[in-house]
Amino acid sequence: MATDNTKQLTDYNALAAGGGLSFQTVPFHRFSFGIGGVFNYNLHSSDLGSKDSLTGAGNRYEIGLFDIENPNNRKDLNRMEAFWLRYERQKWRVTLGQQGIQTPFINFQDGRMRPTAVGGIWAEFNPNLPIKIEGGWIWRVSPRSTVRWYSVGESIGLYPRGLNPDGTTSGYPEHLKSKGIGLLGLKQNIGRNLKLQVWEQYVEQIFNTVFAQADYTYPLTNGHKVLLGFQVVHQNALAAGGNNDASKTYFIKGGSSNSISTQMGWEKGAWQILAAYTRITADGRFLTPREWGRESFYTFMPRERIEGSGDVHAATLKANWKTPLKTVQIGVGYGHFYLPDVKNVYLNKYAFPAFRQFNFDARYAFGGNLKGLQAQVLYVWKGRMGNTYGNDRYVINRVNMSHFNVILNYTY
Repeated sequence: MATDNTKQLTDYNALAAGGGLSFQTVPFHRFSFGIGGVFNYNLHSSDLGSKDSLTGAGNRYEIGLFDIENPNNRKDLNRMEAFWLRYERQKWRVTLGQQGIQTPFINFQDGRMRPTAVGGIWAEFNPNLPIKIEGGWIWRVSPRSTVRWYSVGESIGLYPRGLNPDGTTSGYPEHLKSKGIGLLGLKQNIGRNLKLQVWEQYVEQIFNTVFAQADYTYPLTNGHKVLLGFQVVHQNALAAGGNNDASKTYFIKGGSSNSISTQMGWEKGAWQILAAYTRITADGRFLTPREWGRESFYTFMPRERIEGSGDVHAATLKANWKTPLKTVQIGVGYGHFYLPDVKNVYLNKYAFPAFRQFNFDARYAFGGNLKGLQAQVLYVWKGRMGNTYGNDRYVINRVNMSHFNVILNYTY
């Protein structure tokens, strides 16, 4: 991974290698057990703990390959991710312990060496049928790019904290208390062409999120298809939003946010073209802890997010091509992300300027004796659209930059 910032600002690079081992028993009286962990090494990197001499900003991307809490940690980079007991009976499956889950806002996230993992109890009903219900209670989180486990409140604020709505530095890290996260999701396929999902995420004493999504495929003649998608998200604070002290809370008391995201596309054979639009209203900032997962808007593009902002317009155009067996996959994307002015911190938590982004993603799956090996090249360019007022703190690792990734994954 490498980042090429503009003019005199600091550039970064890093080379990481690692692996994972896991073991799962066959069911015995409907019970099974799983255990697994990951390890990785910093083979080479620039000084990820140093600050840029002109802006005082630290590294943003490359540190995510290792330990974001300790940039100089090059040795103790191991973590037990899975340690669970599972019970299965007909249409039910219940897993207790450390595990990975995939939901709209708690998920593995994209890239890096270790995905996000959670500790809790997770139940699935009808896991292999057109209608599926899943949910549970989470009481511990080990975010991507960390090596430890944290309570729910402690896990929020490990990544950059941003600013309070009044412009002061957010003080919520280590000052949030929550008994856990309640999640409930319903997924249903209606016929062959319509997929629905609805999620409720309840973060005790902090905030609540409701998410709904519908995806429809309309078949045309000669293999052509029209793809349509719609998402709606509503959030509201619970109690005082995490702390009675407004300077140390995560979600301002009485606050809320509303978002919609839409998608329209075309598909035939190996080709797919998608146009998407996301609107976050000016009711408030859209907030979801970056430590837990990436946002699920149709306009999401790897290596950047619009979380933390309100009054946002985002539009993207993406094209994907793949061979029949997915041996080769190539994707390109371009988007405009209109965020509030960097000085409007009430609606721009991270003081991030409006930007445009281009992504190129190419993947190759090897065969023969190298089956299981996949190579990926990801290139990201971001350009500035919003005013940065001559302050390079709004520029470094954010806009007017290129970001390079070369990734090898092998699964046996």
